[in-house]
Amino acid sequence: MRRAVALAARGLGSTSPNPVVGCVVLDRDGRTVGEGWHQRAGGPHAEIHALAEAGDDAAGGTAVVTLEPCDHTGRTGPCTRALLDARVARVVYAVPDPTDGAAGGAATLRAAGVDVDSGLLGDEAAEVNVAWLTAVRRGTPHVTWKYAATLDGRSAAADGTSRWITSAAARADVHRLRAESDAVVVGSGTLRADDPHLAVRGVEGAVQPLRVVLDTEATLTAGARVLDGAAPTLVAVAEDAGTGHLPGETDVLRLPRGADGHGLALRPLLTALHARGVRSVLLEGGPTLAGAFLAAGAVDRVVGYLAPVLLGDGPPALAGGGITTLTEALRLHVTGTAHLGPDLRITAVPVPAAAAGRP
Repeated sequence: MRRAVALAARGLGSTSPNPVVGCVVLDRDGRTVGEGWHQRAGGPHAEIHALAEAGDDAAGGTAVVTLEPCDHTGRTGPCTRALLDARVARVVYAVPDPTDGAAGGAATLRAAGVDVDSGLLGDEAAEVNVAWLTAVRRGTPHVTWKYAATLDGRSAAADGTSRWITSAAARADVHRLRAESDAVVVGSGTLRADDPHLAVRGVEGAVQPLRVVLDTEATLTAGARVLDGAAPTLVAVAEDAGTGHLPGETDVLRLPRGADGHGLALRPLLTALHARGVRSVLLEGGPTLAGAFLAAGAVDRVVGYLAPVLLGDGPPALAGGGITTLTEALRLHVTGTAHLGPDLRITAVPVPAAAAGRP
């Protein structure tokens, strides 16, 4: 199963709106005879790839899969049928399928006489599929806020310079995060300060994520790098913003303004992205946009790149967030740390309010 989880991860960023899934097929003697993963939406599922590699050796064997095999016909046929046709004797899956249409595969297999077990390495399999599982259960994408800062929490120097706080190794890792995401989001502040490109570089075979610019007043100019065609781009503006200056082919999304009259309403944004098949969002905006997402309760994971640098002054990594006192602080649970060159990457998820002692 651990191998199946690793295989599933290869599909991150290229399967939405479908899940990432990995499968390993063992013959009747327990030897690996087939492996596969879901590689792209609309393509064969993980079980189909693994069974094709296993061939006749799958008969009487075991299929180990990270997600309950589907039991419906969509753009591809049901994996339950493929497993039965291959005469697999046992299926072990990690996570039940929570969708209405595809669930029920385990029951179908059992009814046909297949030995079915579930739950093996369920937490690990759920973690690699957390974006899809979150989106299915909530109806909005899973959001990761990524930032880079000095050890004293500065995202730039007092004069505004910020290239480069972190090392080349950390920046390469950011491109990996982009490649694993369906959409990358920035705000107009980052747009004006950095003219970011936001496309993935240096990741072989990467599917370019949707570049999303939150530009309330439509200040984007036709020469902005995000409009260069290297990746799809969506420009979100206020409902009353003028967009006549933008190139005619620009994909524009009009949204209500935020409740305070500033910025855009984030929940409608996330709902609209979900409707476009986006299941994972990488938030790369500046401190103000990050604060708005936090205040809206719309951050599911935080990835911070900390450089062993001190600036003493300059903008912080986070501004606002709706937190005014220590008891309102958003407590995080650290799920991973890694050294990237001289820098430290910390990955954390919010602690539920009740567990953190917040009202």
